Amino acid sequence: MKRLFDFISACILLLLFAPVMAIISTVLLINGSCIFFRQERPGLNGSSFRLYKFCTMTDETNEQGHLLPDEKRLTKIGSKLRKYSLDELPQLLNVLKGEMSLVGPRPLLIDYLPLYSPEQARRHCVKPGITGWAQVNGRNAISWEEKLKMDVWYVDHQHFLLDLKILFLTISKVIRSEGINQPGAATTEVFKGSQIKMKE
Repeated sequence: MKRLFDFISACILLLLFAPVMAIISTVLLINGSCIFFRQERPGLNGSSFRLYKFCTMTDETNEQGHLLPDEKRLTKIGSKLRKYSLDELPQLLNVLKGEMSLVGPRPLLIDYLPLYSPEQARRHCVKPGITGWAQVNGRNAISWEEKLKMDVWYVDHQHFLLDLKILFLTISKVIRSEGINQPGAATTEVFKGSQIKMKE
């Protein structure tokens, strides 16, 4: 039922947002930016897939060839896209392909896989989602420990009505632009490892 709901919803949303996605693509192209950001992310059971987003940052580097901090690479257009989560729209293609769900733990970086505690790693027991329980309960404004704990809570309590609740709450959060970034940062901070795991 969840897969059928995801597939039908992704088809409808792609049709509805096609004009918006076309406008965003055109604006990015006119401003000399790449259109799509592609990156390998861990999905169900940790298997990798290629995630799609609209480009919101440049690839500018310093004299040593290292990428500049996120706040210096985030473009003005990218900031606007992130404010209303419009940069996430291409992930509807991932949902259509069955790599993601509308609701589930957010797909994080592959580099984070060895940093999770065994309990936190259970977040990969379900497909990743465009939105999730952590996103409607603080998003990037809460700590990594809290966020990952909520991801695991969702794995243990997932059901269709909960997914509907999360989707409705997501719409409200997006409209109010709540929890986009961590306080004092342009983007969320890098996950450096679980405090639980380090204590063990």
